[in-house]
Formats: sequence, C-alpha cells, structure tokens
Amino acid sequence: MSTLSSSRRELGFLLSDAARALRTVVDQRAREVGMTRAQWSVLARVQRKEGLKQSDLAAQIDIAPITLARLVDRLSASGLVERRNDPEDRRANRLYLMPAALPILEKLSAIGELVMTEALLGLDDQALSELSDRLLAIKSNLKTCQTTSNQRRANGDRNE
Repeated sequence: MSTLSSSRRELGFLLSDAARALRTVVDQRAREVGMTRAQWSVLARVQRKEGLKQSDLAAQIDIAPITLARLVDRLSASGLVERRNDPEDRRANRLYLMPAALPILEKLSAIGELVMTEALLGLDDQALSELSDRLLAIKSNLKTCQTTSNQRRANGDRNE
C-alpha cells in the first residue's frame, strides 16, 4: 500500500469522522432540551464531581478558562450551576449544581444512552470492551506524543 493511503492513516480519518459524526448528533439532540454539547459537558462533569474548581474543569475539557467562564455564566444565569468561592484560594471558584439542573441532566442522560445505543448497534459487550481498550491505548499513545512534542518545543527544537 502506498504511503499516500496506508491503512493506519485511513483509520485516523475514520476515527476523526466518527468523532465528528458523534459530536454532530449530540449537538442536535442537546438542542432538543435547550442545551449545547459544551453546556452538557460542563453539567455532566460538575455532576460527577461537585465542588470542582473552575480552572480544573477547564483543563479537563481542554478549553480556555475564559471560554469555560462564559459557559458557566450562561449556566448560572439559567439557574443550573452555582459558583462558590474556594475557601482555600480566594481567586478560585468551585462549581455546584442547582436543583433545576437535575431534571435536565436526567433528560441528557437518557439522550446520551440512546445516542450511544444507536452508535454502537451491532457491537456486543466483548467487542465494546476490546474497542474501549484499543481506544484507550490510542489516547495514551497520543498523550505521549503530545508531551514529547511539548518538551521538544520547550527545548527550542522546532524541527519535529
């Protein structure tokens, strides 16, 4: 096979295309309950770990702190999320769900289950487990590449 269309590169395109398609469907379904995918992501992570620092959440979802601040502003104005001062760091905010977020999160959870059921149609539990293992390995490899790349840049090596 030529270097222009190797099976490894094709897999890269396929992964990217599948992720884009998933994001598109999730965006469409989130709009059904008046949310965006980004807002859904914030709500779900705050639900998993209430009291999470806003700066830590921005790092987790890999967005700029100012972008997260705007998302939290909207969620706060809608009565879904509350910012509280961090008792140990007066510059930091911690995020908590408001009671109004729970029914929305229930709807979003049901939507998420349905989307993934549709996306994974035809894959049994063993296939899902193997796929998850492989995707985690790919993610780990890419994080290593990213770290190595960042280290090279920090050392002044621009010829990657």
